[in-house]
Amino acid sequence: MNIYLVGGAVRDRLLGIPVKDRDWLVVGGTEAEMLERGFKRADGEFPVFLHPDTGEEYALARRETKTAPGYKGFSVEFGTDVTLEEDLRRRDFTINALVEDEEGEVIDLVGGLADIEQRRLRHITPAFSEDPVRLLRAARFIARFSKQGFSLAHDTFGLMKQMAASEELAALKPERIWQELKRALPEPEPWRFFETLQRCGALAPLLPPLAEAMGGGSAHDSQPVNEPILALKRATAAGADPLVRFAALFHSLCQGPARSRWLKEALPVERDYLDLLAQAQGVARFYPPALQRQAESTLDLLIRGRAQQQPERFRRLLILCDVLWPDPSRQAASWLDAAGRAMASVSPAKLSEEGLQGAELGKVLRERQIAAIAALGT
Repeated sequence: MNIYLVGGAVRDRLLGIPVKDRDWLVVGGTEAEMLERGFKRADGEFPVFLHPDTGEEYALARRETKTAPGYKGFSVEFGTDVTLEEDLRRRDFTINALVEDEEGEVIDLVGGLADIEQRRLRHITPAFSEDPVRLLRAARFIARFSKQGFSLAHDTFGLMKQMAASEELAALKPERIWQELKRALPEPEPWRFFETLQRCGALAPLLPPLAEAMGGGSAHDSQPVNEPILALKRATAAGADPLVRFAALFHSLCQGPARSRWLKEALPVERDYLDLLAQAQGVARFYPPALQRQAESTLDLLIRGRAQQQPERFRRLLILCDVLWPDPSRQAASWLDAAGRAMASVSPAKLSEEGLQGAELGKVLRERQIAAIAALGT
């Protein structure tokens, strides 16, 4: 049995990137041997085991044979006869197929070291095209590594264009598309994910409204920059979290209930992502005049944004609003903090003490809160 450190940990160490997770490859071992050593089975389908102390994943070397469309359409063979090279050649990119032996020596059987040196993302064999998820992974890796100078190898991009036009892309499940998109959002240049899919022709069948906004599926680099991508770039530059980046990207494509339905039908997006997007749509007409310190719009922004009830969510909403409708004065946060305190200074409890009730209380509450906010500017 030989055990190798494999994949992202080796790649990232060579690139000078902090290593987050370590995966291990076991060549010449069996399931019985792994269990005898105290490893726990981690997957019911693949021979992957968890180390009893570190919890890190150890996978037996395996071969894969394409048997049906889609990313699960493979038969898997594993055993002591599977060689290191056979396992590495079934992987996606050369830079992900580098291994380190127990002495820390890097073993390169597929040209990954040269591709790291030349900052090139290149597939290992034509079998790359058998798994449609790899097209999405290629786009995600460009979003991660383009800042370090990486680009797609010419032949890899050509293969991706063929994949985009094949039945394999139609076999992708919405859950898998969303998983890769969500993982792309925190990357250093997340817009590269969508631009890469657009250039190879995959974005139109996956997310038609976004592809249309980016130029109707054109594969030319000269396509003018569009508002969704501009908003995503602003969110990234602001250091915004993935929820804000998501809402910034899709805001202009989801105006109104009818327009937002397509996104829910296309992807199984979690509620917190959709809630932030809906909040931004709900305050869209109030935020710009609130920046001009209009008291009534400021109050409506605070109310609809639930500033008092959910202050953390409101702060995230303000980051998104500033991305969508940039504040040149950079005074929005301090103004809204002061307005929030002015709003809170007029409470329903105090008005009840004056004998006000029901609709009359609500009417006077709003009037006095607007007056308190307006007084800040005098």
